[in-house]
Amino acid sequence: MLRYIDGPEVKLTQNDGIYIDAEFYHTKEKLTFLEPHRLFPKSGGNKYITLLDSEGNQVAIIRDTENLLPESKKAVEDALEEYYMIPKITKFIKMVDTFKIWMWTAETDHGTLTFEVKNHISTVKPLYDGRVMITDSSDNRYEIPDYRKMDKRSVKMIEKML
Repeated sequence: MLRYIDGPEVKLTQNDGIYIDAEFYHTKEKLTFLEPHRLFPKSGGNKYITLLDSEGNQVAIIRDTENLLPESKKAVEDALEEYYMIPKITKFIKMVDTFKIWMWTAETDHGTLTFEVKNHISTVKPLYDGRVMITDSSDNRYEIPDYRKMDKRSVKMIEKML
């Protein structure tokens, strides 16, 4: 049975990393190890969050996290942040092309990372506001918040890929 969560009728607590538990006050039902996902990841923000059970079945939808109790809202937003974590690239260290496969090394808000980009034409997406989204060959995503604000060397490196 799919449940719609509209507000304080449920207590949501963080379980482990990307998982949360739900305790419904009226029915005393408790669901554990639920995985929150955004139904509209790019445009939905914290509205319409689906909760999936351990088998991937949709068991509930949170209409808007703003209507949750503060502790519940924090649990959901922390789990979503962990699940949708996208490292922010602050500087490029090197880009090496080997047989049409690019190895990039970059400084990010999560440390220095090296990743592989197979086809920069389809995996490096400039956005209207200076942001750049990058998807590596393992489907990991990275974001440059505003490539124009990077150091000159990094700007020169990424502009060749845009």
